[in-house]
Amino acid sequence: MTSFTFATAGRIVFGAGSVAQLPQLVAELGERPFVVTGGSPQRHAAVIGSLPDAATFPIPSEPTMELVREAAEAARRADAGVVVGLGGGAALDAAKVVGALVANGGDPLDYAEVIGRGLPLTERSLPVIAVPTTSGTGSEVTANGVVTSTEHRVKVSLRSASMLPAVALVDPELTLACPPAVTAHAGLDALVQCIEPYVSPFATPLTDGFCREGILRAGRGLRRVYADGSDLAARTDMSLCSLLSGLALANGKLGAAHGLAAPLGGLLGAPHGAITAAVMVAVSRANIEALNAQDPAHPSLARYAEVGALLTGERSAEAFLAWFAETARLLGVRGLAPLGLTDADIPAIAEAASRASSTKGNPVRLPIAVFEQIVRAAL
Repeated sequence: MTSFTFATAGRIVFGAGSVAQLPQLVAELGERPFVVTGGSPQRHAAVIGSLPDAATFPIPSEPTMELVREAAEAARRADAGVVVGLGGGAALDAAKVVGALVANGGDPLDYAEVIGRGLPLTERSLPVIAVPTTSGTGSEVTANGVVTSTEHRVKVSLRSASMLPAVALVDPELTLACPPAVTAHAGLDALVQCIEPYVSPFATPLTDGFCREGILRAGRGLRRVYADGSDLAARTDMSLCSLLSGLALANGKLGAAHGLAAPLGGLLGAPHGAITAAVMVAVSRANIEALNAQDPAHPSLARYAEVGALLTGERSAEAFLAWFAETARLLGVRGLAPLGLTDADIPAIAEAASRASSTKGNPVRLPIAVFEQIVRAAL
């Protein structure tokens, strides 16, 4: 690594109680706020009520092409001047896509990767304030929005530096009501999003710092927050882990776990974090075996060992793998078969994962046959 660039949200506001600043932040950025929220807006009625002139659009599931089309049209009808994403990663991703579509016009497939035309988003998005209510995706500081095409049975991104939120407002108190299953899946995904950029060939000194701190926070807070969702200190650890993971992945890339998550998510419709958690140990083991066979001095091997030290105090890759597997079990993560994957699906999933954009950040190139082995190991 001899040079790098770094980009993130225009401003980051972090801390318990910081959501009280939302009305002033909205007023600074525009008029007629359009709030994209989760499927149960009443969970955050007080926050939405602090914006009395806001229009609201719920996203009841992970955003689809149809949903973001509807949301963008609703924002246009409301003459929105600023978009607020309030919810989990689905709501935040949808909010970023809505901001981009209102500013640029057209259909999401005009700009989508892989299945769309891939046109550039030439106009700056409407200003977006991203307010996460889960600790997992880091979407509040990333420059893309993930959308599911039900027609193609795949998840794809709209991506542009102009989609970076104007403000990331991260208040751990908003995550206190997050249910245990969502806490588990989101928290494990945040951890994966710290580990993959750390072992990536695109890691930088900046992302390394974010990853180390995020891994430490997850090691300290993840099991605690699952056991007691009212533990604000543990919630704060995981909110920070999620934020740091977003900063890292947006600037250091991900790896094969997320390469698999894209086609698996499109096929199964399962929570993103449940999928990355299910495949992470098998992916990491395959990477470690391939690196040892091809280049025993590869720096990513030392980094896997350091992940073990950060999580357990023992500097070894095996310590990391054992800790992650045990944590996934304690947090109720199941394999891919209970999520609906069959053996017949595996070849197509492996082939798609080998071509996925996230896989380009993997520390070693894995053949399709190894991807098939990974998926079978994760069943």
